[in-house]
This record gives sequence, C-alpha cells and structure tokens, in this order.
Amino acid sequence: MIIKVCGMRDAVNIRALEQLDIDWMGFIFYPGSPRYVGRSLRYIPSKVKKIGVFVDQDPQIVRERAAQNRLDAIQLHGSEPPWYCINLREERYKVIKSFGIDEDGFIPAGQLDAYEGKCDYFLFDRKTTHHGGSGRKFDWSRLSDYHGDTPFLLSGGISPEDVEEIKSFAHPRFAGIDINSRFEIGPAVKDIELIKTFIKEFR
Repeated sequence: MIIKVCGMRDAVNIRALEQLDIDWMGFIFYPGSPRYVGRSLRYIPSKVKKIGVFVDQDPQIVRERAAQNRLDAIQLHGSEPPWYCINLREERYKVIKSFGIDEDGFIPAGQLDAYEGKCDYFLFDRKTTHHGGSGRKFDWSRLSDYHGDTPFLLSGGISPEDVEEIKSFAHPRFAGIDINSRFEIGPAVKDIELIKTFIKEFR
C-alpha cells in the first residue's frame, strides 16, 4: 500500500520526512498553490519517489522541472487531455491523473474512460473550485462504481483519525493514499511526529 505525502517544500522538513516509512513525496509546481516550491527544490530527497504536481502547465515547463528536480512521476491536477499523459509516458515518466469527485462520490459516466491505459495511476480527490487542497473527503463507498483497470490513490481530507476507515476500505484497484493538509503545522510544513504515529498505526 503506497503512502504519499504531498505538499512538501522546506528542506529540513523534507529530510525528516524521508526517514519515515513512506513511499512517495509530492512537490507542487503550480504557482497558484500556497505550497508552491518554485522552480527547484533546495533539497532533493533520495530515499523516496519524487512526484511533481502540475496544473495545466506547458509540457516544456513540466519537462524542465522534472529534470531539475529529478522527478520520478508527474501528477496532473488540471484538465490535461489524454494525449498529454501519453506524451509524458513516452518520455518514461510515470503519470498520475487526478480527478475531482463530488462530495457524494459520484463519478460521471465516461469521465475516466478516455484516460484508461494512458496513465499509471488515478488519484481521486474531493472536487473543489480550486486545484486540490480542499482538506475534505468524498464518499469513498461510491468508488465501488469504478470498474476500470487503472490503480488509484485516495486523497482529500485524509486525517490521523482515518486509519481504521482506510483499512476497512476495499477495492481491487486501491493502491494507496495521499495525505497533505490534515497533517500540517502550516502550509507545506508537516507534523513529522503525527505522520510517524499515523504510519505506525496504518502499516
């Protein structure tokens, strides 16, 4: 089960987090986010997979940031079309496509079909007027309606109190979780001890 911690920026915080039993670390390259890292990280971790989060950005900028920061995967949080995903995969990047889900967990018919086989993972987040970071959940039980082949991560408002709910959630394509704002002291600064405790209970 993948544990991804997203929205990292501070070098000291990143160093501390990579010592924990996590798999992926996310860095937001979208200028509109309060967790925006800028053009490049001050410290690039080596013990975890590095995921760059982008929103409707020019593919050349994505390539430049990926090279500068030695990214392992690209997470797309905008309205990027399927061909955008295909091109990145052809350049040997793993691609994660995020989809905003309504509070009741309803996935519109056909929304995901165009991306099947063109992404490595989907990420299901709570739909918001902004791009990610709502800190709120959707109804996970409705994901039983998802019958695609692409594995997915759960995101959106996951908190330290959700360990048992996550453990009880079952789906053949459920691959991991993405945590962020509910584990923060401030924007882009994570509570390391809180995450450490969460991981111990989760694993």
